[in-house]
Amino acid sequence: MITVIYDDTDITPLIQSAVWSGDVMQPYRTLELTLKNTIDGISQAVTVDLGKEIIFYEDGTEYFRGFVFTSEIDAAGNMSVTVYDENIYLMKNADSRKFTSVKASAIVETLCNDFGVNIGSIADTGYIIPKLILRNMTLWDMMTTALTVTQKQTGERFFISSKNGALYLTKRSATVFPYVLENGTNLTGATYRKSIEDMRTQIKVIGGDEEKNPISAFAKDDDLIAKFGVMQHVEIVDADKTQSEIDDRARSLLAEKAVIADEAHIDTLGYPDCIAGVSVYAYDSITQIAGAYYVSTDSHRYENGNHTMSLRLSATDDLPALKYNDPTSVTQKKQNAKGGGTTDGIDVNAALARLG
Repeated sequence: MITVIYDDTDITPLIQSAVWSGDVMQPYRTLELTLKNTIDGISQAVTVDLGKEIIFYEDGTEYFRGFVFTSEIDAAGNMSVTVYDENIYLMKNADSRKFTSVKASAIVETLCNDFGVNIGSIADTGYIIPKLILRNMTLWDMMTTALTVTQKQTGERFFISSKNGALYLTKRSATVFPYVLENGTNLTGATYRKSIEDMRTQIKVIGGDEEKNPISAFAKDDDLIAKFGVMQHVEIVDADKTQSEIDDRARSLLAEKAVIADEAHIDTLGYPDCIAGVSVYAYDSITQIAGAYYVSTDSHRYENGNHTMSLRLSATDDLPALKYNDPTSVTQKKQNAKGGGTTDGIDVNAALARLG
C-alpha cells in the first residue's frame, strides 16, 4: 500500500497511479503522479505548488522524497505531477574547477558541500587523480568525469544515488537484491539480446614521446580471438604515463571491452528495493536469461492496488554464478520469491550466502 505526502498533507486518496523510476546514467530518480484533483468538479482538492516537497511511502517505508518540478491539470481535474529527488540539482548547477592529487570521492564530497547538496555516505574510490581540469560542466558531469577516470585506472565502478533526501556514492555490486526473479514465480515477461558489435579482443595502449621514446602495452584474450577473430582497440595516453600505468590501462581496457554485450528486459511483480544500481539474479527458461545482472534502469508502477516493475539488466561476472540446469529440462518449483528457496539446479540461499 502506498502513501503520498505533499507538503505535510496526505494526498493518497487523490492518486490514480504513480510511476517511480531511475537510471544509472542519471543521478536522480523521478516520481510521476496522476491524480483526480477535485472532489466537487468545481475546485481543486489541493493546490500543488512548484518546489514543494513530496514524500512517497510503500507499506510505511519511505522510498522517495523530492520536489515538484512540473504540474499540469485540465478542466476535469485530471492532474499530472513530475517530482525529482534532490540529486536533480547536480544537473541544474554548472561550474569550472581544477583538482590536483585528489580522489573522485573527495571531488564528489567537495562539490556537494559547495552547492548545498545533502550527503548520506560516500564510498572511498581509492585512486588519487593527479590532475583534473573541468571547464563549464554540470556538477553531475564533473562527478562522472572523475569516476570515469577512476574506473579507467582501477576497473571499479561507482554509482551516485539519493535516499531520504541525501546523496550516496556506492560501489557497483555493493547492494544485492535478495530474491531471484524467475518465471513461474514473479517474472511476467522477458526479452534477451546478445551482441559482439562493440567487442574488442585485443588492446594496444601507446604512450611516451612518440618520436624519441615511445612506449606501448598489449593485452589480448586468446579464447575470444580463437572464437571471434582479432578486433583491436587502440588508445593513446598522456606522454607522462609510466610503463606500469600503461600496462594497467591495457588490462583494464581488455576487461571492459573483451565482453559479449548482454542485455535483458524483464517485467515482474514489484519490489521497492529493486532499483537501478543494485545487482539481481534472474532466470527465464525460454529466453535463457540466467545469472547475475546489474539493474541499469527501473520503472515501478503503482495502479489499482498493484505494484509491477520493468527492469533493464546488464550482465555481470562480479557476483557468484548460479548453476542452472538446461532450461529446456527445468521443471519450475512454484514458490513465493520472498521465501528464498531454490529453483531446480540453483541453491539460491547458498548463492546469496556467498555474497557475504
